[in-house]
Amino acid sequence: MGQDLILQVKNLVTAFDTETGKIRAVEDISFEVKKGKTLGIVGESGCGKSVTSLSIMRLLPKPAGSIESGSIILDGVDLTKLPIDKMHKVRGNRISMIFQEPMTALNPVQKIGQQLGESYKLHYPQMTDDEIRKTSIELLDKVGIPVPERRVDEYPHQISGGMRQRVMIAMALACKPDILIADEPTTALDVTIQAQILELMKELQRETGMSILFITHDLGVIAELCDDVVVMYAGKVVETAPVKELFKNPKHPYTKGLLNSIPKLANTRKIKLDTIEGMVPSLYELPKGCRFQNRCGCVGNECDQTPNLSAVGSNHYAACHKL
Repeated sequence: MGQDLILQVKNLVTAFDTETGKIRAVEDISFEVKKGKTLGIVGESGCGKSVTSLSIMRLLPKPAGSIESGSIILDGVDLTKLPIDKMHKVRGNRISMIFQEPMTALNPVQKIGQQLGESYKLHYPQMTDDEIRKTSIELLDKVGIPVPERRVDEYPHQISGGMRQRVMIAMALACKPDILIADEPTTALDVTIQAQILELMKELQRETGMSILFITHDLGVIAELCDDVVVMYAGKVVETAPVKELFKNPKHPYTKGLLNSIPKLANTRKIKLDTIEGMVPSLYELPKGCRFQNRCGCVGNECDQTPNLSAVGSNHYAACHKL
């Protein structure tokens, strides 16, 4: 693994057993996370973003979900081959995750201090209860929660959505992980709180030097926070590039459609917004070849064959026959 890389996902295939047979939610995806940098994964709902993050953490629902093939390499160690007891030591310590819904991710019948303290009890068993409480209060203060010494004794329903999200960030950062996976951490928040959370994550990254894998469907957030971007569609990677290059020179028709659908201040008032016509295909009925062909404006006969990711610029790759 290169000096500047901390995580490599190679040819990952994740499948689920269903009543109608096995479906592949993630198929043959590859990407790299650089040390101290932020990689964004963007795409519509159902494209496989969250399944990718759960695969990395080895938290797929059992027995239905499984990693069929591929590797997830953290500092030279393949996480897919780690025994489960060693994987417990990786989670929270080396890789942490902020889950999508803070209200459901937090235990409603446990106080915030109890839930924060679990990470310390698991990874630092030598810490006393007083030390854990003191450290938890300091951590809540660090993520911008007012009166933290009172909040540790409160339940999740007693604080706002923005503060619950900050608690989730505090829990993820408790053991100073090398990689933070953030699964749409700002989705349910209003724009002001969203901006505060993004600024907080950037500030914590500058302080700790951690890498971030940021999962979202919001290209505005990608532009604000990320260094590199992976665009996913129907379980496959369709384009990957440095963030400035992707916004300046998108290559895949799907990426172009996503960027064109963003409302622009320069647009004439009350005109119809650009959209990507059609729907994402069901994983049960994927088209043969390119998965975007039923919504693509430049589809051709060659699209019946699956396109491979090909270089279209410096560190810029796209999977389209028309390039």
